[in-house]
Amino acid sequence: MTTIDRTKPVFVSGANGYVASWLVKKLLEEGLTVHAAVRNPENDKKVGHLKEIAKNTKGELKLFKADLLTPDSYAEAMKDCELVYHTASPFTTNVKDPQKELIEPAVKGTENVLTTASKTTAVKRVVDTSSCAAIYTDAIDTVNAPNGILTEDVWNKTASLEYQPYSYSKTLAEKKAWEIANAQNQWDLVTINMSLVMGPALNPNQTTSESMNILKQLGDGTMKSGVPKMGMGVVDVRDVADAHYRAGFTPEAKGRYITSANNTDLLEMAQVLLPKYGEQFPLPKKALPKWLLMIVGPMANKSFTRKFIKNNVNIPWKADNSKIKKELGIQFRPLKETMQDSFQVLIDNQIIQPK
Repeated sequence: MTTIDRTKPVFVSGANGYVASWLVKKLLEEGLTVHAAVRNPENDKKVGHLKEIAKNTKGELKLFKADLLTPDSYAEAMKDCELVYHTASPFTTNVKDPQKELIEPAVKGTENVLTTASKTTAVKRVVDTSSCAAIYTDAIDTVNAPNGILTEDVWNKTASLEYQPYSYSKTLAEKKAWEIANAQNQWDLVTINMSLVMGPALNPNQTTSESMNILKQLGDGTMKSGVPKMGMGVVDVRDVADAHYRAGFTPEAKGRYITSANNTDLLEMAQVLLPKYGEQFPLPKKALPKWLLMIVGPMANKSFTRKFIKNNVNIPWKADNSKIKKELGIQFRPLKETMQDSFQVLIDNQIIQPK
């Protein structure tokens, strides 16, 4: 059991990220002092929204310049912090050199932050932002899992540098986190293994993530002829921030937590938008047949290989989220609320336009 002193500052790496921004907001609303580590504290396009949040809350925001790949660059920001949130990590699947663009930042970044935690005597707990990608690669892996459902005991064994390198990077990064945690006894480690995160971005014009790409493509007509019915998990960014908060401040929190609200697929994600937005936007209304995807998919998108299509399209995705509900008391938002709130933010910021 680890009790965190709420008068001490809390460290957050990658503090201006999609998930981290909501976490920082929650911490500030709780009246905490946040040591927010970012690449460039002077860049108001990237951190202005955090400063605005801080103005309207009882907490205190302190920005620190730090780089994921530079050892010891987090030492100053972590000073006096009992609780460390490591959220900084690349989330992109469009890469030329996966080793350099995904594996190294994810693994070395984790190593740098957690090694600094071990050198910082105040640190008692590290909450690491991991992913369901460290548990599975393709929807077929959930079918093949014990009892046909993903649990915290399952590890990703099917990703590689050549196939689904993003999932491979998340797996290696989390394994590195546990390796470092198990080699010391000063702090304990809790991981948040989230599925695809959707929900409103606090800084939408500066947020680059696969989630935003999917939303844009649903709304801009890219997918109007139909979507692949790909099984996946979805969780609201606000619930993910709450999960991080509770993982930090619940003394009994331990191990991995699957943080996923909905066992769903791309077609259902589009369909819940139709009643409200279907007349204004060219949203997809049907699933593309798997045989057609097998022919045109690899030509349209190089990561959309036949193997990927075979392992994900028309295959259900299932994960057991009972541990986080029971141990951290999380109540997840419904898919409709998450998708509509996400979509509305893109409209409000003119990232997508009505037809």
